[in-house]
Amino acid sequence: MSTPAIPSRPSRRQAIGVTAGTLAGLALAGTAHAAAPPHGHRPATGAHEMPDSFDEVFQGRRIQGAPSPGHAHHGGGYTVRVDGQELHVMRNADGTWISVVNHYEPFATPRAVARAAVAELQGASLVPLV
Repeated sequence: MSTPAIPSRPSRRQAIGVTAGTLAGLALAGTAHAAAPPHGHRPATGAHEMPDSFDEVFQGRRIQGAPSPGHAHHGGGYTVRVDGQELHVMRNADGTWISVVNHYEPFATPRAVARAAVAELQGASLVPLV
């Protein structure tokens, strides 16, 4: 009569090695994810170039954008409007753009910022900053 085989358990050294390898892999994956631009966004090219003007209807809302020398300090010299109301935008040091509606989500262009704000507002009116 034979005795059933007892499954071997990994040694402490093997368990630590597997754990360290797993953690190193997760760290590398996290670094690669952090370095990649967020889904749907791309880094801005020509960080110091002024974007072109735009005027379009997006999801039933009129969005407009144009260079504006009077807003040079925060908006990078660019004005964005949603249904005639100014959307406060700001250019980041890397050339991406954010707005008061999507403050922690950078976009490559003011047009992309305006579209994202319209989507986020879900039909609500843009209230002017005072």
